[in-house]
Amino acid sequence: MATTGLYSQHLHNRKVLYLRNTIIAIILIILAAATLFPICYMILSAFGPNVSTAGNMRTILPSRLTLESFDAFFHFSDYSLRWILNSFIVASGAVIGNVIFASMAGYAFAKIRFKGSSFLFGLILVAMMIPYQVTQVPLYILMVQKFSMTNTYAAMILPSLCTAYNIFLCKQFFSGLPTPLIESAKIEGCNQFQIFIKIILPLSKTVLAVMAINTFMSSWNDFFWPFLVTNDPAMYTIQVGLKQFKFANETLFAPMMAGATISALPMFVMFFALQKYFMEGVTIGAVKG
Repeated sequence: MATTGLYSQHLHNRKVLYLRNTIIAIILIILAAATLFPICYMILSAFGPNVSTAGNMRTILPSRLTLESFDAFFHFSDYSLRWILNSFIVASGAVIGNVIFASMAGYAFAKIRFKGSSFLFGLILVAMMIPYQVTQVPLYILMVQKFSMTNTYAAMILPSLCTAYNIFLCKQFFSGLPTPLIESAKIEGCNQFQIFIKIILPLSKTVLAVMAINTFMSSWNDFFWPFLVTNDPAMYTIQVGLKQFKFANETLFAPMMAGATISALPMFVMFFALQKYFMEGVTIGAVKG
């Protein structure tokens, strides 16, 4: 029986097969090492001595393992713990908003026919094509100058409360749900809100989980927008707080790496605990609308 696949003509030649697999393995190892090196360097630096600049570290591996850099991070500012709490509040607010509003909007575009729905969804697709940085100036004018919302959680959460991408993601997923199921619920006397709560949401745990994970990661790692709308250290997120370790003439390198490691910890935990949803998130929007 004929074999198919890349380089299938070599499958019966063991020498060529081993050579091909070896070359592929070497390339993958090199790419993995290049990807993981900054993360490993960050973690090793965090558990190394409390040095002020990277130039004081003569080797990649620390001379000794210690927690003094973490101690320096938490004692650097009275708000070090507050920065982490602020990040959790902002990221959680963005997740809750998108799970509620993006899912409702996605359901409306997918299953409710109303005048102008195609045009409005087209505008959402156009919004996805606009670079994130382009919207920062009008958002800043709106939030800071018009509404005077500087140093508030609302200023950091509202711009990401419902994103165009999450609406698109939900719409594509809901389009794949059977319409006769919704029609049956209407016959039984359910209104649209009851259908959404009792039927659609229980069937949409996967897309909601993927949306929540992606939104949390994006909001947690965001630096630019919180940096624009906050100037009070008590309202900094952890990403903005890490900038305080860099001064004009020196950088508190090891404490900054300790803070970066703490900042990355939720991402590590989330990935290893929910990696199934990460993999599903790659193809979840591939349903034909």
